[in-house]
Amino acid sequence: MTQELLPQRAQRTTEKVAINSITQAIIGAAMKVHSELGPGLLENAYKACVAHELRKAGFDVETEVELPLVYDGMRIELGYRIDLIVNNCVVVELKCVDRLASVHDAQIIHYLKLSKKRVGLLINFHVRHLKDGIKRFIEGKDTD
Repeated sequence: MTQELLPQRAQRTTEKVAINSITQAIIGAAMKVHSELGPGLLENAYKACVAHELRKAGFDVETEVELPLVYDGMRIELGYRIDLIVNNCVVVELKCVDRLASVHDAQIIHYLKLSKKRVGLLINFHVRHLKDGIKRFIEGKDTD
């Protein structure tokens, strides 16, 4: 292995560890909120509480991030909004639905593509056990 590849590999490993620690913190915050509030509230309530927990833990959290579509060189504002972006690298889409559907997967896959982020979490709070409502995506692919 050449000397040039070693730093690149170390950098990718460091980035992977950082992303994993961020996604673990997001899941932990979501579980804390779900344990406290349970299912049945509106998405905005969970979004505000998860954002609060993450900020309290020292993370940079953006909410309702506008996401334009660029088509044929033209920027088209359609009202797409990412629920949360954590530390400018993890997209979080929250749902409160009976069960996640393929359209929800497609939504986060497109959000990752349009935002040029590599990692996303799809979290459904309308479940008895939150672990059953979490899906992780890396570069647009479900990792479950």
